[in-house]
Amino acid sequence: MKKTLLFLLGIILLLGGCAKKQDLETLVVAHGGEMQSLDPVFSYDGVTQGMMLNVYDTLLKFNGSSMTDLLPSLATQVPTVENGLISADGLTYTFPIRKGVRFHDGTEMTPEDVRYSLLRFILSDVSGGPSSLLLEPILGYTSTRNDQGEIVVDFKQAAQAIQVQGDKVVIKLKKPFAPFLSVLARWGYVMPKAWVAAHGGWDGTEATWKQYNNFDKQSSYLFDHMNGTGPFKLVRWDISARRLQLAANEEYFAGAPNIKNIHMMTVTEPSTLRLLLEGGDVDIAEIPTQYADQLKGNPLITVYDNLPRLRTDPVIFFTLDINAAGNPDIGSGKLDGNGIPPNFFSDIDVRKGFEYAFDYVAFLQEALGGRGTRALGPVPEGLVFYDANDPYYFFDLKKAEEHFKKAWNGEVWEKGFALTITYNTGGLPRQMAAEMLKRNVESLNPKFKVDVRGVMWASFLEKTAARQMPVWVRGWVADYADPHNFYFNFMHSDGRYALSQGYKNPKADKLVMKAVAETRPSKRAQYYKELQKIVYEDAMQIYTVHPTGLWAMRSRVKGFSDNPVYMGLYFYPMYKVPDPQ
Repeated sequence: MKKTLLFLLGIILLLGGCAKKQDLETLVVAHGGEMQSLDPVFSYDGVTQGMMLNVYDTLLKFNGSSMTDLLPSLATQVPTVENGLISADGLTYTFPIRKGVRFHDGTEMTPEDVRYSLLRFILSDVSGGPSSLLLEPILGYTSTRNDQGEIVVDFKQAAQAIQVQGDKVVIKLKKPFAPFLSVLARWGYVMPKAWVAAHGGWDGTEATWKQYNNFDKQSSYLFDHMNGTGPFKLVRWDISARRLQLAANEEYFAGAPNIKNIHMMTVTEPSTLRLLLEGGDVDIAEIPTQYADQLKGNPLITVYDNLPRLRTDPVIFFTLDINAAGNPDIGSGKLDGNGIPPNFFSDIDVRKGFEYAFDYVAFLQEALGGRGTRALGPVPEGLVFYDANDPYYFFDLKKAEEHFKKAWNGEVWEKGFALTITYNTGGLPRQMAAEMLKRNVESLNPKFKVDVRGVMWASFLEKTAARQMPVWVRGWVADYADPHNFYFNFMHSDGRYALSQGYKNPKADKLVMKAVAETRPSKRAQYYKELQKIVYEDAMQIYTVHPTGLWAMRSRVKGFSDNPVYMGLYFYPMYKVPDPQ
């Protein structure tokens, strides 16, 4: 308790009591996660992305809370086939670029800045970064490098795909890509070419681009500097104090924001977040669900509960070809009751045994207090082509026992097994999912031994990539509002999760790519129906829940509008009024 009070005092002193003093032009925001880099080619976490959309503009923007309705932003029109800005074959997109827009350093934005920013995003392609989101539709690759780390993308191909034609930027896709505009609206941040080059970044030429492919994040000036056209500009990022400050862009082309200063800070202790909010030292806090009902009784606090989210989390994954070298998570490495063989989960009856051993309904209540929906597959409810009639697994220990008795010709039931389920430390719902699965599986047979272990995030990612974890718990928050973002990562052999599992189903690969290239909604729905059937038949993942979101803020904060695509808060429409006396 003493440490918490000291921490609170330190936070209040750092902020200068700005929230308590009825400063109606300053917003103080507390969140649990930490920012990793301010460079758009690196940042792939929700906290950084939630901040970044306030500093960098994109060609298009989402209309309020809509996940699909787009409005012009740095482009003056939303391309459609009807207005002639999308070609009849669905491959060429033309964007008329807005004139008179200035970056935060005062220089005027040009169509060449837009082209450069998109090329830099796809060609930087840092390991674990978001470049594939635009690389895939524009060039048809999910990475600029092959498995050996060799560059396979041709610069001339990229340069021809994104061109400046007068006052317009023209993008030609490799294949039709149904959600392209949504991806571009979320990830196509624009920055000044000359500014990046002047500070040691890529100069936009073919001769130098490979030097900036998969570069080290702290070697970049953009690691802790930003220069966009958005409604807010970076003042400073204090990495050691885990605080970031933004200031209003008074020259913003859509009009200056009402809020003039934003302080964002990381507070990892949930009870401290609550105290800061209740004490008025913080305007907005990322509060865990267990505090929501308690805060709802406070007239000075507004809780926005059960907000829609494009999220499937936790998901429990099985690795098909486990890396056995010096691996304690598979015990003896044999099916002898003291471990498992590296190919243990290649038997579908093993996977189905685990599927039926998870109590989906109980988990939703116990871990999330009912805030969310039961997951039937990768795609959350509310997204296009979601179908509640798709087949899914349910909790049934008798069926689990039947499958375990058939697994490995009866040897699993007779000899038993020992393995470890791994989750990332700090992920409480993921830990609870692992522990629930352990209890239920062990209850079936005293010879079944399951260990549960938390691993720090960096190590967790390394172990996932190396296929060292036999069973692991993770989740997915959509990068854009389309089923492809889920099905590709979970079901395509090049997808982030399927690749880590060693899963490859050629039929699923073909369906994933056919669905994203299809522009007819009825045909896309048919492809996703077939994909969901494969999800069920192959049983490669245990899909538990789709959690809803929660924001808690002082009632003096107005103008809040939640959009699930943003991963954070768009501060531009917000303003503050005095607390009631």
